[in-house]
Amino acid sequence: MLQRQKLHLLVTTALFAAAITVMTAYMLHIPIPGTGGYVHLGDALIYLAACLLPAPYAAAAAAMGAGLADVLSPGGAVWAPATLVIKSVLVLFFTSRSERILCPRNCAAVVAAGLFSPAAYGLYNCIIAGTMAAFAPQFLGTLVQGIGSGALFLVIAPALDGMKLKERVIHN
Repeated sequence: MLQRQKLHLLVTTALFAAAITVMTAYMLHIPIPGTGGYVHLGDALIYLAACLLPAPYAAAAAAMGAGLADVLSPGGAVWAPATLVIKSVLVLFFTSRSERILCPRNCAAVVAAGLFSPAAYGLYNCIIAGTMAAFAPQFLGTLVQGIGSGALFLVIAPALDGMKLKERVIHN
């Protein structure tokens, strides 16, 4: 890979990590009653990064961005270890090899990621709380979060495809 291409991928990865941090930690927080959680739109950017960048770069952007958001959020640092793993795995459901952002695999990936993330956070919450009773509230709260991010991704992806964003990001 040419040095210019590597630099382009690293800069794009860093920009995604920063945007994921901001969208997760600071933008549009809708509290989920009874869970202590909230809906944010950072996962939609993780999905987009996974559709535009090779998997290792997308995983790095997801882990750094969401992990940093956890550390910056009050009481969120306890979630950072899980977030580093969970958000890195989310990108593996998507493909960046399609010519379009919104392809059949990436549509299915929204569903898979939307179920995997709540299940993984639910299990992590059981470890933290020391009881399996902690699974359901965390699962449900994170499921709502995943639905919000998935819906945003599915709404903006056709517009981004229409703008030929993938072509501009990859072939710049």
